Amino acid sequence: MDVQELVGIVPWTFIATICNLFIQIYLIKRFLFKPINAMLEKRKSLADAQIREAEQAKNEAQAMKSEYEQNMLEAKNKASEIVASAQKTAAVQSEQMLAEASAQAAAMKAKAESDIAQEKRKAVNEIKNEIGGMAVEIAGKVIEREISEEDHTKLIDEFISNVGEAS
Repeated sequence: MDVQELVGIVPWTFIATICNLFIQIYLIKRFLFKPINAMLEKRKSLADAQIREAEQAKNEAQAMKSEYEQNMLEAKNKASEIVASAQKTAAVQSEQMLAEASAQAAAMKAKAESDIAQEKRKAVNEIKNEIGGMAVEIAGKVIEREISEEDHTKLIDEFISNVGEAS
């Protein structure tokens, strides 16, 4: 065997090797690359679908967040309105209570003044009666005689009218 035979190109072997290579490329492409490409395409579409779902979920979350913030703002506004209303109601009630208290105090003062005036009249009448009785006794001693009941009443009435005009 010659070295030249080992290094040389045999045309039938070369053609068989090239045909073998093309057949292997065809088989690899047909049974290996097509399923791998199909699987890669399927995974790519699945990843794209997941990205779209994630973006949709993100948009929904943003919408929910804005709705939540709007609801919180409305709740804060409503709470401040309720507090303001409660403060106004409390102020009105306190003013009413103060007005009622001052009215009650004025009524009590008026009643006390009328009671004082009544007691004063009563005391003045009692004093007039006592003074009238003493005046009759003094007059009786001065005149040293008994005065009739009619004279007695007349003297008391005169004395009372004189005392009433003086006061």
